[in-house]
Amino acid sequence: MISIRIQQLSKRFGNVTALKQLDLTIEPGELFFLLGPSGCGKTTLLRSLAGFYIPEEGKILFGDEDVTRLEPHKRNTGMMFQSYALWPHMSVAENVAFGLEERKVPRDEIRRRVGEALESVRMSAYADRKPNQLSGGQQQRVALARALVIRPRCLLLDEPLSNLDAKLRLEMRTEIRRVCKEFKLTTVYVTHDQKEALSISDRMAILDKGHILQVGGPREVYRRPNCRTVADFIGETDFVPGTLAALGPNGTAEVDTEVGRFSGVLGRPADRPAPGAKVTLSVRPECWVLSRAAAPVNSVRGRIGEAVYLGEFAQYDFLAGSLDLKVLELNPRFLDQSARGEIHASAAPEDVVVLTE
Repeated sequence: MISIRIQQLSKRFGNVTALKQLDLTIEPGELFFLLGPSGCGKTTLLRSLAGFYIPEEGKILFGDEDVTRLEPHKRNTGMMFQSYALWPHMSVAENVAFGLEERKVPRDEIRRRVGEALESVRMSAYADRKPNQLSGGQQQRVALARALVIRPRCLLLDEPLSNLDAKLRLEMRTEIRRVCKEFKLTTVYVTHDQKEALSISDRMAILDKGHILQVGGPREVYRRPNCRTVADFIGETDFVPGTLAALGPNGTAEVDTEVGRFSGVLGRPADRPAPGAKVTLSVRPECWVLSRAAAPVNSVRGRIGEAVYLGEFAQYDFLAGSLDLKVLELNPRFLDQSARGEIHASAAPEDVVVLTE
C-alpha cells in the first residue's frame, strides 16, 4: 500500500487552467473518490496521476517517490476506463494476460497470476470466452482483473460503471470495494454518481473549476457541506436565505429568515462571520419533520402543495411564505385530506447548516 500526495499541482490546456494549485493526500489503502460537475478537473487530475498529463507546476508523489514526470508505464498503476477497452479478438484470459506479456513476465507466472486475477473477480469460468460473449457486468469484471493482474501500486478508475444499467451498477459497486480492500489497494475513483461515492468511498473530494472545495468522509460531506456548491452537488437540499443574528459556542449560530429564527451549525466552523452577515441555510429534505403543532425551535408554518407518493416515503412541496421547500416523509401521514390546512415543518439544529457567502 502506498500513499498518494499531490502538492500545489496545476495543469493548463492553452488558456484554460484545469487544475489550480491542488493539495491533497490520499492515505494507503484508501478508496478515494473525486466528484464534481462536468469540467471541474476530476478526470484531468486522474490522468495526471496516471502520467497521461504532465502538470506545469507542483508534484505527485507515490509514497516517497516523485512520479510527476515519470512515463505512464513506469508508474505501475492499474487503470480502468469508462469504455472497457478489451481486445475483441482475444479471449478473456488473453486480455488479462496482455499487460504481463508486455512486461516480459515468464509464461508459467502469467498463467498463475491470470488465474488468480480471474478468481478474485469471479470470472474463472469465462477464461476462454471472447468479450462479445459477455454481459456488460462481466466485461467490467474482466477489465478489473486486467488492472489487478499487474499488481499495481494504486488503482485508478475513470467512471467505470457509467455504461452499466442500474442493477449492475449496484452489484459492481460492492464488488469493486470488496476487491480493492481484499488487495489492499490505494484507489482513486472518478465519478459523477453521488450515490456511488456515498455508498462505497472511504473519503471524497469535491472539485469545482479546478479547485478542491471539500475533502471528507461521505457522512461528513453530506451532513456538513462547507459551501453552497458542495451542498447543492451532493444530494438534494433546501436553501433558505437569512441574516446572521449571533454566533454561539462550538460553531453554532442563530440566523433570522423570512420564516423565523433558526439555530444551526456553521459549515465552516473556522469562519466567524460578523452578526448582520448574509448567510444561507442548507437543510436536507429528509431532515424536516411535519406536525400539526409548532416545534420549540426551527419551526416553519406553511402548507403542502404538490405531493408525490412513493410507497415507503412521500415527497412534498411545502409552501412557506415565498419559500418552496422540498420535504421527504418516511411512512407518509400527511397525504390527501390530512394534508389540508396549516402544518408545521421543523428541523433539529444539528441538521441546519449555516453557509457563509
